[in-house]
Amino acid sequence: MIPDIANTKDQIEHFFRYEFKYILRADVCKHIESEISHFMRYDGHVHSELENRYHVTSLYFDNPSSSNYYEKIDGLRTRTKFRIRTYGPKFEKGLPIFLELKGRRIDRVFKHRVPILYEDLPLFLDPVEYFKLLSLYPGNWLVHRFVFEVTRKKLTPVVLVEYLRRPYTCDFDLNFRATFDSELKTARSSKLFLDEDGNWISCLAGYSILEIKLHRRIPKWFHRILQANNFRRLSISKFCKGMESCNIAMDLS
Repeated sequence: MIPDIANTKDQIEHFFRYEFKYILRADVCKHIESEISHFMRYDGHVHSELENRYHVTSLYFDNPSSSNYYEKIDGLRTRTKFRIRTYGPKFEKGLPIFLELKGRRIDRVFKHRVPILYEDLPLFLDPVEYFKLLSLYPGNWLVHRFVFEVTRKKLTPVVLVEYLRRPYTCDFDLNFRATFDSELKTARSSKLFLDEDGNWISCLAGYSILEIKLHRRIPKWFHRILQANNFRRLSISKFCKGMESCNIAMDLS
């Protein structure tokens, strides 16, 4: 949690890493988690009432031509997209909300994010209000780039993706992280928070997405797990899955 977001909204965080993804059946997922528990532990953000998981909610931007979607589908080696991300299905006091720019340069993934105020959230979601952000976040290059990009590319919030994440960190390698994402659902939306009975569409029912995040190399013990289970790395995007499930865009290749 962020104790005083009003004092941190000018602070931009940067992440640079490699990300590999795998789709696992529920029984396989349970087995793999049992294996890695000898080397990894839950990170400090899990909730016991959610079975040591936490909510992830992301609102993605795209334009009427679905440019961001097709850049991903076409495999452009340099691409970016904006999203608003939070960690709960509904707003509660103290819940962090971030503007994020995520992208890829060749094989490396990067992410820049800045905390934003809940009171400012409507300004990020309404094209008529975008330019007001320049004075509210003076000198913040990420917010200013957001205003420039959404105006130039005619981007608006289009699809909401939500899931539960069980995250693991490694005591032996602080740069290695594994997450298991399940109960993926999506909806057409221009808002970050929807009602529980909103027009949600379930995706990948019975499966989880394993993501491993690293800076340089996969630990040998984890590499042995991958080999023993004959895992194949896949190119899967929750954003694209949401766009397809909501019939906003379609892979025609």
